[in-house]
Amino acid sequence: MGDVSHFVKMYINSVWLEKGLSDNTMESYQRDIQKLELHLSQTKVPLENAASYDLMAFFSESSQAGIKPSSLARSLSSIRGFYQYMVRENHIEVNPAALIESPKQGRPIPKSLTESDVEALLAAPNVATDLGLRDRAMLELLYACGLRVSELVELDMSQLNLSAGVVKVFGKGSKERLVPIGEIAQNWLQKYIKQARPQLLKAAASGVLFPSNRGQHMTRQTFWHRIKQHGITAGIQKPLSPHVIRHAFATHLLNHGADLRVIQMLLGHSDLSTTQIYTHVATQRLQNLHSQHHPRG
Repeated sequence: MGDVSHFVKMYINSVWLEKGLSDNTMESYQRDIQKLELHLSQTKVPLENAASYDLMAFFSESSQAGIKPSSLARSLSSIRGFYQYMVRENHIEVNPAALIESPKQGRPIPKSLTESDVEALLAAPNVATDLGLRDRAMLELLYACGLRVSELVELDMSQLNLSAGVVKVFGKGSKERLVPIGEIAQNWLQKYIKQARPQLLKAAASGVLFPSNRGQHMTRQTFWHRIKQHGITAGIQKPLSPHVIRHAFATHLLNHGADLRVIQMLLGHSDLSTTQIYTHVATQRLQNLHSQHHPRG
């Protein structure tokens, strides 16, 4: 997006100090504000001088360009926060984003996989190879624990306690949580750590749990690509990503009777309202069962 302007840099530093948000979240905030700044530059309006109608024009143009309501809502939240900071620091008198309404958005049911889809995906890697065994262990852990992809690829050996059957995860805002690992995932992890991990590290001293073939933390993009390839091998036609597997983890737990607050803790959601989207999945499943089996369905 180019150089970061003075006010944006000050705001990002301020939010980081106050809230301790993740790098990915901070980068999203910065991108949202810089997109507005680029839009305003076309009419030579400085970011700090923007009025409400300037912002409304920006959001109108973004909407017409096909930007999703959820992305527009996030962008508005970032921009509103920036101008709140500007008012608080006495750089401007009024927040021009204060009265702009967030775009209406439906609450989509997360895309998920069936349990048989997941079984096929887990069985797809060629575990006779070091990379295949690593991928199998990663997929097993991802599905067993419902981790975010960033949490998975950044894991170190020190975070894994197989004797206790838990993994220590640092989530958004560096919030720490302990997540239990199922027995099957534990077995694959033990096999991978014993057989494949030393080969991938090539005798290098490293704490990385799932190293790339260069012995470093794998990137999120690389793992996403690996999942897509394994999905093709498994014959899965649905869209695949690490986040879809996280959704499958939560959905399958809910379908088997897990409490929503337990799922909230396991996923690392700070607010139960974020987790409640999965109740829509369960409700739809109940409706389908009712229509199939009730005599008047």
